[in-house]
Amino acid sequence: MKKTALVVMAAGIGSRFGGGIKQLEPVGPSGEIIMDYSVHDALEAGFNKVVFIIRRDLEKDFREIIGTRMEKIVETAYAFQEVDNLPGGFKNPQERTKPWGTGQAVLSCKGILNEPFAVINADDYYGKEAFVKVHDYLVQERPDTGKMDFCMAGFILGNTLSDNGAVTRGVCKVENGFLTDVVETSGIVKTDQGAAAPDESGALKEIDAGAHVSMNMWGLTPEFLDVVERGFVDFLGKVKPGDIKAEYLLPTIVDGLIKEGKASVKVLETRDKWFGVTYKEDKQSVVEAFRKLIADGVYKEKLFS
Repeated sequence: MKKTALVVMAAGIGSRFGGGIKQLEPVGPSGEIIMDYSVHDALEAGFNKVVFIIRRDLEKDFREIIGTRMEKIVETAYAFQEVDNLPGGFKNPQERTKPWGTGQAVLSCKGILNEPFAVINADDYYGKEAFVKVHDYLVQERPDTGKMDFCMAGFILGNTLSDNGAVTRGVCKVENGFLTDVVETSGIVKTDQGAAAPDESGALKEIDAGAHVSMNMWGLTPEFLDVVERGFVDFLGKVKPGDIKAEYLLPTIVDGLIKEGKASVKVLETRDKWFGVTYKEDKQSVVEAFRKLIADGVYKEKLFS
């Protein structure tokens, strides 16, 4: 069986969740957290290694709540994303406390990953279909085109919105099944018409709720880590002094590779409905959603029993 890894980005500080560690909030009937369901679905799809990206100050709690359990059922590794883990010559601004985004998160796995891998957010539920499609794409043999060969789970925007506030999504353009453009779009809200996001003036403008979006579920290869490493140096060199909010983001990195003709990204459409704990108010609806999935026979009440 070909080795494939699941990379779970769990270093977020949970600021919108009211300061708690939202990734570790129980949502299942036996105390399961969202990551339990993601790892379960990934193993079922054929992934056979898990890498958790966390902050060092969360390590003890993380291992107690999920890590130690996972180590018993799958090869498990940890990568640490820290705000001051920067390449030589760069220093973290004193006022900055938040890590540098999803690009830096994946870069923290360099030296740990030597196999094709999928990347997901810790606090998103993706559904089973996406894991199967991404895994199967990663293990397929395909002709060498001279480009890096990636894939992305393409969710439908209307299936990924929160009832409790705005979300950020990578809104995609797709041609002949391949990604041609991805724009990280913040402030997307659910409307009676479908979805809307603020324009440059701040006014809400309707956007296509049927558009494909990236939920940071990418299928990537180990060579991507070298690209991200070089790109991080370039990114930091362009950050304006005093800018404490700049982020090095996966959709932006991938979009740049596509535009430069260095990568192709197959979009694997999934009609599964996303849900997640973006806001504290989301938790109850997520608990209820898992109850329904269990009642429908999608999951066992005790997930790993």
